[in-house]
Amino acid sequence: MKRFVRKAVVAAAIIAIPTLVGAPAFAAATAEAPKKVAVADQAAYETEVVKLTNAERTARGCKALRIDDRLVTAARAHSTDMVKQNFFSHTGSDGSNFVTREVRAGYPRNGASAENIAWGYRTPQQVVTGWMNSPGHRKNILNCASTAVGVGVAYTSGGAPYWTQDFGRV
Repeated sequence: MKRFVRKAVVAAAIIAIPTLVGAPAFAAATAEAPKKVAVADQAAYETEVVKLTNAERTARGCKALRIDDRLVTAARAHSTDMVKQNFFSHTGSDGSNFVTREVRAGYPRNGASAENIAWGYRTPQQVVTGWMNSPGHRKNILNCASTAVGVGVAYTSGGAPYWTQDFGRV
């Protein structure tokens, strides 16, 4: 079973905290048959994750996040990297962290705030529910200091989705 790990920037330091290992929601999400999704549907799924994330935030007093194309680029690239290189981690196959990937996509270094990743969740609702049921991922979503987001989903040849949600403060 793969582990969920969250990394957050705290006073310019990166701290790794394990947050979810084999939760029931994950097992339920992976029990479904693989489903391939068209590229247009991938973009719709990414947008739906933002919509659901914003519903969670606004219900708890945070402002809605705006979609930032640079964060979308970073998130899609990381999801694609995980699929192509067959791994699951906040550390990219080249050793990068989410801050480095956001900066590569043109986002200001001092604006990077957090990243959530997941795999196996088949729908936007399932992945947001999974993140909200994980204390570290929930904390990232409900961090009112974040103002922007980008979501990227990529699929294995068998149809398993890998999700990345990158947050920013600029």
